[in-house]
Amino acid sequence: MTALFSHPNVTVSAENATLIVAGDVEVTLAADLAASGVKWLKHTELTSISLDFSRVEKASSAAISVLFEWLRICRQRGIQIQAILFSAPLRRLASLAELDALIDQPATTLAV
Repeated sequence: MTALFSHPNVTVSAENATLIVAGDVEVTLAADLAASGVKWLKHTELTSISLDFSRVEKASSAAISVLFEWLRICRQRGIQIQAILFSAPLRRLASLAELDALIDQPATTLAV
């Protein structure tokens, strides 16, 4: 596992072909979190990855914003998303935002 961003309340790391966010994603840290993943995505040679937010226990629109930034970079670089994993609280927030199809079938949804 490679640490990409570390703060007392939240970390971003890369393990194999997965970007992992753990902890509470606060609005004040969202830009730095996103930037750490963007840097990794811009330098990876991988053509397919997963995004794991299952360790984010607090529902936060900031976490969704980080996800969207990473998806934007993946699309630019032609990196396919195999899976998006969310914790239960974050999943409920994503459902309210009608993002179920994106989470359940990212490769199909993003191929449009």
